[in-house]
Amino acid sequence: MPAPYRYVTPVPTEAAKGLIAEVYHQIARDFGIARMPLFMTLSPAPEVLAATWAVLRESLLAGRVPRAAKEVVAAGVSLANRCPFCVDAHTVLLHATGEHGLAEAVARGDTPSDPEYARLLAWATGTATAGQAPPCPPDQAAEHIGTALAFHFINRMVSSLLTDDLLPAGLQRSRLVRGLSGRALARAVRRVLPRGEALPLLRELPSGRAPDWAAGTPIGAAFAALYAGAGEGAALLGEEAGEVVVDAVAAWDGGHPPLHGWPGALEDVAPARRPAARLALLAALAPYRVTDADVAAWREAGGGRSDADLVRLLAFGAITAVRRIEAALAVPAS
Repeated sequence: MPAPYRYVTPVPTEAAKGLIAEVYHQIARDFGIARMPLFMTLSPAPEVLAATWAVLRESLLAGRVPRAAKEVVAAGVSLANRCPFCVDAHTVLLHATGEHGLAEAVARGDTPSDPEYARLLAWATGTATAGQAPPCPPDQAAEHIGTALAFHFINRMVSSLLTDDLLPAGLQRSRLVRGLSGRALARAVRRVLPRGEALPLLRELPSGRAPDWAAGTPIGAAFAALYAGAGEGAALLGEEAGEVVVDAVAAWDGGHPPLHGWPGALEDVAPARRPAARLALLAALAPYRVTDADVAAWREAGGGRSDADLVRLLAFGAITAVRRIEAALAVPAS
C-alpha cells in the first residue's frame, strides 16, 4: 500500500516511546484511529506533535459546540487553503456525525441548506481574508475560532508533508466510501469528550501567553504551547532570514500568491539561508507548492537536515501565518 508521507519518516506506533507514545495513545482513544498520517508525519518533532494534537483535541473534539458545526468550520478552512486531504477527511467526519447530506454538500462545494451551517462555512472560508468574528453566540466563539486556527496550521503541515490522498488510490472520492468510512467512525465521533485531557501532554513543553479569545480555557493553553513550540523553528533560519519571512507574512493579504514572480522577498536573504526561508514562506502562504526540489535544496544547503528540523522549519512558517490570521480576526476575549 503506498504511503502518504513525503520527506519525513514517521515514528511507527509500535516503536513509539515517551511523549510520542502518549500522544499516539490519546489519538487512538479519542479520535478512534490508531494511525493518523497527519500526526505521524509530525512525530520527528514531539513538541510540535503534542501541541498540534492538543489544539485539535481541545478545539474540535471536546467542548459544548456540536461536532458537526465544528467539522463544517474545519472543512471550510481546508477548502480555502486548497488542502484536499483535509477536505476529504472532514467530509468523512461529517458523515460520522450523521449529517450525510451536509457532508456531500461540502464535498461538492455547495452551500449547505441549513442557514447556520451556511454561515459557518462562509465564515470559515473567509477567515484568512475577511477578518470577521464567527457567526455564533459568544460562549461558542472560542471553539469555532480554535478549530479554524487549528486547521490553518494543520492544513499547512498536511499540504507540505503528505500526498493528497486520504485513502489509497483516492478511494475517498467515492461517495459510497466516504459514507462507509464515516459510519465506521460514528461511535468515536459522537462521544462527548471531557475538556483538558490533552494538557498533561504539554507539561514539559515550552509555553507562552494564551490568546485573549481563549484565556483560561484548555484551548488557550493548547495554543500557547503550539505558538511557543512552533515558533522555536525560527532558529533554523537565522535572525535576518526569519525577519524576512515574518515581514512577508505580515504584508500578506490572505489570498493565494501568484504563480510567477513570487516570493520576491527572498532576494534579500543570503544565498545560504534562502532554501530554508523559501520553505518557511511556502509553508506560510502556499504549502501545496512545496516540491521535492525545495526540500532537496534545503538539505543540501545544510543548517538543518534532519526530519525533525524539517518539521520544525515548516511549523514556524505555518504558525507565522496562523498568527497573522488570528491578529486580523475580529475576535472577542473569552
